[in-house]
Amino acid sequence: MNARDEARSYLEESAAVTARSFEGCVDDVISAAEILSASLHRGGKVLICGNGGSAADAQHLAAELVSCLSRDNLRGALAAVALTTDTSILTAIANDFGYEGVFERQVEALGRPGDAVIGISTSGNSANVVRALERGRRQGMRAIAITGEDGGKMAPAADVTVRVPSSHTGHIQEAQTAIEHLLATLVERSLFGSDQDEVPGG
Repeated sequence: MNARDEARSYLEESAAVTARSFEGCVDDVISAAEILSASLHRGGKVLICGNGGSAADAQHLAAELVSCLSRDNLRGALAAVALTTDTSILTAIANDFGYEGVFERQVEALGRPGDAVIGISTSGNSANVVRALERGRRQGMRAIAITGEDGGKMAPAADVTVRVPSSHTGHIQEAQTAIEHLLATLVERSLFGSDQDEVPGG
């Protein structure tokens, strides 16, 4: 297979996974958006975590919520924090408690009843993300998992699991980006519609 054929095959499969995600994930995405909207409407916040590419996704989703998806639809800021960005906190927790606790400890410190926690992982088995979801639920938070098709150990730790129908890491991540944009879009529309510019619960 030459480079052009390989590129076409990769992109076609990526598009197919994203398309299949509509049938397999849309109801769970809507449920997740309802959880986030309810929490934010009551003045709560969203804590988001993941490792590697999923850490980048956590930061991306937090940015979409705090800032906005598009300057064509400016609205009030929404409270979201990526638990992947503060190297001093991450390394201190890893050093003192072990890497599996780097997100759990932050959820313990920052999470309050009524908040939401989102864990992102292609495998669904990242121990530190599982522990963050479990801690969140123990503290009265709602937990959302965004994973590959298996769901892994994160699925039973979450109230809602959005499973991308693939086992290919790259294609899962590509579809997860679309899902995260959809989540932010649904939350914006739920809380602000097209005309509001005030922060819900403010």
